[in-house]
Amino acid sequence: MRILLVEDDTLLRTQLRTALQGAGYSVDEADNGRDAQFLGETEAVDAVVLDLGLPVVDGLTVLKRWRAEGHNMPVLILTARDNWHEKVAGIDAGADDYLTKPFHLEELQARLRALIRRASGLASAVLQCGDWSLDTRSGRVTCAGQPVALTAHEFKVLDYLMHRPGVLVSRAELTEHIYAQDFDRDSNTIEVFVGRLRKKLQSPSAHAARIETVRGMGYRLVPP
Repeated sequence: MRILLVEDDTLLRTQLRTALQGAGYSVDEADNGRDAQFLGETEAVDAVVLDLGLPVVDGLTVLKRWRAEGHNMPVLILTARDNWHEKVAGIDAGADDYLTKPFHLEELQARLRALIRRASGLASAVLQCGDWSLDTRSGRVTCAGQPVALTAHEFKVLDYLMHRPGVLVSRAELTEHIYAQDFDRDSNTIEVFVGRLRKKLQSPSAHAARIETVRGMGYRLVPP
């Protein structure tokens, strides 16, 4: 999953980036509203962490412009402790949730997971497809109850597909959502990651899921 992190405080932005990357997210960053608006309009992000007190263009204006242009990615706004009116204005402008500074990094991650699940129509923090299981909180993956060790990129591919069971996902879409903007992207590696996932998630069970290749179009996670 790919997160757009918009925060002008360098120290806080660094802390948030480190925590999000450690949780398996690809992270794009902006420290002002102008750059944030551009990235939100042009990049395929799964959620946004948006500080409202931004230079150049304030966060509330950025959010209003995104929504007016039809960009519906989940947005978690960050507000100062005493500015209750910012929370109200942010929600009215189209924010999906908010956090008041200071906050615990664990709470921010939990709220992000919930926003991304809801955007995919999912309720549980544990994603299940047949006998494949992915815990979005711990990053633990199991197949027929047995733990499966995945690399960071293998996990990102599986995570994205399990948020969209039965949906055809192109290789280009997967590439956009597992790599940050400044990463040297190569869509050919997606085929390698999918091949490794198929080997690692093999199961003799009648409840086994599978990743189907649709020639010339992409991949689909197929429930049993």
